[in-house]
Order: sequence, then structure tokens, then C-alpha cells
Amino acid sequence: MGDAGSPEDRLIAQYFKPLARHPAAFGLSDDAAAITPPAGHDLVVKTDGLIAGVHFFPDDPADDVARKALRVNLSDLAAKGAAPLGFLLAIALPKGFSEDWLAAFARGLGEDADRYQCPLLGGDTDSTPGPISISISAFGTLPQGTMARRSGARVGDHVFVTGTIGDAALGLRLRQDAGAGKAWKLDAAMSDYLVGRYRVPQPRNALAGVVRTHASAAMDVSDGLAGDLAKLCRASNVSADVAVARVPLSPAATHALAGHATLIEPILTGGEDYEILCAVSQPDDFHAAAQAAGVAVTEIGRIVAGDRAPRFLDRAGRALAFSRPGYSHF
Repeated sequence: MGDAGSPEDRLIAQYFKPLARHPAAFGLSDDAAAITPPAGHDLVVKTDGLIAGVHFFPDDPADDVARKALRVNLSDLAAKGAAPLGFLLAIALPKGFSEDWLAAFARGLGEDADRYQCPLLGGDTDSTPGPISISISAFGTLPQGTMARRSGARVGDHVFVTGTIGDAALGLRLRQDAGAGKAWKLDAAMSDYLVGRYRVPQPRNALAGVVRTHASAAMDVSDGLAGDLAKLCRASNVSADVAVARVPLSPAATHALAGHATLIEPILTGGEDYEILCAVSQPDDFHAAAQAAGVAVTEIGRIVAGDRAPRFLDRAGRALAFSRPGYSHF
């Protein structure tokens, strides 16, 4: 990760070497890490990145940016049923970047690496003429052949989600429009909650084992509930019906929606929820296991036969129409 004595080497030694405490990282003194998964386990690999101005605001706290960068990857591991093993970090910094920013970033990253027992194993640092770019590749493990894929949903399965949906999408709107909170009649605590859900996801890693043993199919919700359910259904060659009234919302989202019914579209399609979406055949067993794991889950619909897009039905049984089904970079 840089030649000895170079400015890059100094940055690595000062900010990232203290995070690389796993023996497989060799103290970041080599070109690669070498790690052995536990016997009888598969290695699950996921990579995701953040770009300033796209995935976070340039003035967002650096420690929050670091947490988000790691957690969006941990969310995918959780949805596959995998336990975190470690991660690689590639970060590109613009000329004249603030070392105070980098110090706060490293602090937040290290705290979350410890919290989720997912140590830094290595990576790369670069300079860029563009905005800050952060890419993390996370590794997890699970018993061989047990990964929860998108493609296993069966007709009759029950559709569940964890946590609450739509908070991050509303939080992003609040960051983009300072007047939105007043228009939605949100108090300061509600606005702070929604913005916090956008800035710092809450990956459901405590549910990984439950997903692995109970879900027919699973994925995390990153591009919007409607769009991601459509992806799961396409992979499984099925469709789904969802009761919109059953989609779990936070008190803040419920309050905003009560006065502005059109917010249901960004709630269902806006993305960055980082909750787990899954199909299960035994809902009572799944619910009990999730409760024991301390993760809230809600049944929102059923898997049905067909190749149409999933339907999101209002209280009168009418399917909602969305201007776009989910978030896409292109």
C-alpha cells in the first residue's frame, strides 16, 4: 500500500495500520492479505462504494461516511446469511484533503470494524482530481451451500422485511430541501431521525443466521423496496402481491405521509433502507427466530405465480403505479 517513506505510506501507517489488527493483514506490510475461512464454510464476497455528492453529502460527518461505507456492505452479508470476516478498503482523496477529515473517517471506520467484528485486511489509497471515492470489499463466511440467494422464492411464500422502510429516502429529501421538514410538519427529533437513517444505515447482521436457516430467498433493500422485490421475483421466476398498509413505517415517516400521501412513492422506491427483504415458507417459525435475535420483522405480502412485476396494493385492492420502480445510477 505505497512505498516506504512516501506520503502515502505515512497516511497508511498513521490512519489505517492501527485498524489492521487481524494477523491475516500482516500489519499492512505486504501486498495482500491471506485468510483461511473456517473449515466447512463458504466465503461470501461483496463490494460496494460511496462517492461524495452521490451517496453522501460532502459536509456529512466523516465518521458517519465511514460507517455507511462499511455498513452498506455488511447489510449485503447479513441478507445472504453470512457472518463478517473482514474487509478491504480503497479510498481516493482529492488534492488538499483535510487530515482532520481522514482522522475522523478512520476513527469511525475502526469503531465499526470492532463493533461488527469485521477487521480491515488491506486495500489501496489514491489521489483523485474528482470527489472523494470510497470502495469496500467485505468478506463473510457461512456453512457450505447455505447462502440465501435471490432465486429461491416459491409460490405461497410469505414476504417479510426487517425494520422500517422509507426513512432514508425521506432523510435524503430533507437534506436536499431545508423546507421539507416544515412542510411535512416534522419536529426536530423526527427530522433528525430521518436524516440519521440516511447517513448511517443499521445493518441487520444479528438476523444473518435466521435468514440462512429460514429464508427461501433474500436480499437487502438498497435500491427501493419495489425495485428490489422485483429483482428477487425475476430471479425466482415468480411475482408478488404486497399490502402497502402493512409495510412498516417509522413514526416520523408515518407523520410525514399522513399529510402528504404522494410520499408513498419515495418511501417504497427511494432506496437506501438497508433492511432485509426475504421470502419464507414458515412465517411463524421465522417470526419467532427473528424475535429471539432481537430484530423486528413484518410480513407484507405473498409470493404468487406469474412473471409480472410485483403489485403494491392499497386498502381498496388497487395497484399503485410508480414513475420509476426503484433507484438506478443509469
